[in-house]
Amino acid sequence: MSISWKSILIFFFFFLFLFQFCKSSSELEFPCDSSLHRSYPFCNTSLSITARAQSILSLLTLQEKIQQLSNNASSIPRLGIPSYQWWSEGLHGIATNGPGVSFDGPITSATTFPQVLVTAASFNRTLWFLIGSAIAVEARAMFNVGQCGLTVWAPNINIFRDPRWGRGQETPGEDPMVASAYSIEFVRGLQGGNWKTERVLRDGFGEKGKMEEDDGMDSLMVSACCKHFTAYDLEKWKNFSRYTFDAVVTEQDLGDTYQPPFRSCIQQGKASCLMCSYNAVNGVPACANPDLLQQARNDWGLKGYITSDCDAVATVFEYQKYTDTREDAIADVLKAGKVKEEELDSVLLNLFSVQIRLGLFDGNPREGKFGDLGAQNVCTAQHKTLALEAARQGIVLLKNQDRFLPLDKNAISSLTLIGSLANNASKLLGGYAGVPCSQMRLVEGFQEYVETIFFASGCLDVPCASDNGFDEAILISKQADFVIVVAGLDSSQETEDLDRVSLLLPGKQMDLVSSVASVSKKPIILVLVGGGPLDISFAKKDSRVASILWIGYPGEAGGKALAEVIFGDYNPGGRLPVTWYPESLTNVPMNDMHMRADPSRGYPGRTYRFYTGDSVYGFGQGLSYTSFKYKLLSAPKKLSLSGKLDSKCSRRMMAQVVDGVSVSYMEVEDVESCDLLRFHVKLSVSNIGEFDGSNVVMLFSEFPEVLKGTPQRQLIGFDRLHVKRQQSAQSSILVDPCNHLSMADEYGKRVIPLGDHIISLGDLHHIISIQVL
Repeated sequence: MSISWKSILIFFFFFLFLFQFCKSSSELEFPCDSSLHRSYPFCNTSLSITARAQSILSLLTLQEKIQQLSNNASSIPRLGIPSYQWWSEGLHGIATNGPGVSFDGPITSATTFPQVLVTAASFNRTLWFLIGSAIAVEARAMFNVGQCGLTVWAPNINIFRDPRWGRGQETPGEDPMVASAYSIEFVRGLQGGNWKTERVLRDGFGEKGKMEEDDGMDSLMVSACCKHFTAYDLEKWKNFSRYTFDAVVTEQDLGDTYQPPFRSCIQQGKASCLMCSYNAVNGVPACANPDLLQQARNDWGLKGYITSDCDAVATVFEYQKYTDTREDAIADVLKAGKVKEEELDSVLLNLFSVQIRLGLFDGNPREGKFGDLGAQNVCTAQHKTLALEAARQGIVLLKNQDRFLPLDKNAISSLTLIGSLANNASKLLGGYAGVPCSQMRLVEGFQEYVETIFFASGCLDVPCASDNGFDEAILISKQADFVIVVAGLDSSQETEDLDRVSLLLPGKQMDLVSSVASVSKKPIILVLVGGGPLDISFAKKDSRVASILWIGYPGEAGGKALAEVIFGDYNPGGRLPVTWYPESLTNVPMNDMHMRADPSRGYPGRTYRFYTGDSVYGFGQGLSYTSFKYKLLSAPKKLSLSGKLDSKCSRRMMAQVVDGVSVSYMEVEDVESCDLLRFHVKLSVSNIGEFDGSNVVMLFSEFPEVLKGTPQRQLIGFDRLHVKRQQSAQSSILVDPCNHLSMADEYGKRVIPLGDHIISLGDLHHIISIQVL
C-alpha cells in the first residue's frame, strides 16, 4: 500500500505540536488491561517481543500507523491501546520540561540531583549508576500515579567543546572517554535500576564495541535516550543558531571526539533511544542524514527508536532550507531513519518494541514488577542522601592558599556571605530541573556552623549591572571573622538557546569580589556557581582571595554540601571535567568545530587533548585538604599485536618517518583478538596528610606521533578511591588498547600507533612499547 506524503505531513505536524499531560490515576488506561482485548497476540507475554510488536502492526490501518509517528501518539480504541506521551525529561531528576511529566498530583516533588557536569566532576562510575537508578525508581513511581512517562529523554552526552556553550552544564564535560563512561553507567542505571547493580559493577568500562550475548531486547524499567546526535554544542552565538547551524566536522574529529559517547551509549549502555539534533553535519541536517543514523543502527546495533529533537523535522525545511517543500523534509527524515514508503512498519516495530519492553502491553503495570512503586518511593531519605553525596563529591577546590580551608568550626563566631546567589536556592538547580524535594539556600547551610551570619547581595542579580549594593557588602565584610563571596552564573547567562559571549564574571561581579577582598579582616573565600568555565585569573593571582571552590549547579542539597566542605566535615575531591580558558578564547569563532590546533591560522584547538594555549585551570584539576602519593605496582612493558598480514592489511600498516624515526600504525579492525590485549594497570594511593579523603586517580596516555592530529595526551582510565589518613589503598584500571590506546586517522578510522606509548599517573611515567608480531 502506498503512503501519501501529504497525509504524513498532516498527521506529523498536528501531532508534533499537540501535547497533553498524563491522565490522573483514576483515569489511567493500559493496553491488554481489559478482558475485551487480552486475546490479541500482542498481549501474550510468552511470545517474543518482536512477535508481539509485529502482531500490533498487523492489526493497524495505515492512518493509525501514521498517527503513531509523533511524541504524542494517538490512541487506538478498537485495540484497547491508549494514547502515549513519549516526551519526559530526567536529566538529573524528573524535570518539568517535558509534557509527559506533571507535579500536579499525589507526587508534588522529586529528587533533584546536581547538574550533570557537577556529577561528572566526581569521576565516580558507581555514583553515576546510582543516580540513574534513583531517577528510574522515581519515574516508575510517578508513572504508576499518572504523572510521568517511561521514555525519558536523557542523557545529554554531547562534548563540552566550547566554554561559551549554554548547555555544557548538562553534559559530562569535554572528554569523550568520560562522556562514554558516564553514558554507560547512567543508562544502565536508568533502564535497569538496582535490579542490574551486580552486572554493571562487574562489567565496568572499556569494551571495544562488543555486544552482549542477548539481543538487547530485555525488559526496561525506564527507556533512556542518548542525545543530541551529533556535533551539537551551539545554541545562539552572533548570527549562528542551532536551528540553522551547519557543523563542518572532519572525519577524524567525528571518529575520536564527537561520536564515541554515542557509540558507547548504544553498544555498552544499550540505550533504547537516540535523539538526532537540530544542526546539520557537513551540509546535511542531522535528522535527515542517513549515513549518521544508519551508523547507529547497523554498525552500533541500536535496539530501539530514533526521535528528532523538538521541531527538528520542521527546521529541515523552515530554517535550514534543505528541502523545497515540507513534504520533502518529512520524506528525507523518514528515509534517513531507513523508513521508505514500504518500510514504514520498521520504525513502528522499534516504537512498539520499546513499549513492550517497558511492560506497557502486559496489562496494568501497577500489578507488575514495579507496581508497588508510588509516592513513598519518591524523595526518600536514601535518594536525598544520594543527592547530598553527589553534591559533596562534585565540589572542586581550585585554590587553597596556605591551607586556608577548612575553617575551624570551633573558632569562628561570625561569617559574612556576599552575593545574590548565596540567598537563592532555585539558582542552584541548573537547567532541566523539576520540583525539588527540599531546597536549602547557601546561607542556610552555614547556619548549622555559625551563630552570627551577615548577608548582603552586593549585586542585585547575576547580571550585576550596578554597584548600588556594594557599600552594604563592604560594610558588613569588615564585621565578620571570615567572608565568603558567592559569584558566577545562572540561566540569565547560560541555558538552552543562549550561549555566553564572555568568560569573565558577569557585569560588575569581579569588582564586587575585589572590593570585598580589599576590606575583609582575612583573605576571602570565593565560591563559584554555574556550569560554564570562567576566567577568574584575577582571583587566582590575588593573595587576598585565599580559597576558590567551584560548586556548579549542585542541586537541592548544595547548601549543606558546601558548608560541610568549608568547615571540614567533608574533604573535597572533585576534579574539573572541562578546561577553564582565558577570556582571549572568545576571539576564536564558536562555530569552528575543529578539535585539532592549526598554527597556520592561529587556531589553538579545543579541550585538553588538543588545546595549545594557556588555561586558567586545566581538565582534571582539583585540590584536597590532604596529600596523596602514587605508586605504580604493575603494568606491561610490551604489547604485541597480531593480524592477518595479507595485502589488504599491509596497506593499512602505513610506514612513516617522524623526526627521522620510522614508525607505523595498524587499523583496529585488522587487529585480531582485541579482548586478549586488555591489561590492568595496578597502582597504590597513599594518603600522607592529616585528613581522610577521596582521590581521583587519572591515567593518561601520550601517543607516538605517527599521524597528523595526534592528541597531546588522552585519558585512558580513572577511579575514585577513599583513603584514610596515613593509609594506602590499591586500584586496578582496565586498559583496552584497541579503544584507549587508539586514535582516529584522517578518515575517521581507529588506528593503534606502533612504538612507545607513555602512560602517566600524576608525576609517574611508564613506557609501553606496542609492536606487531
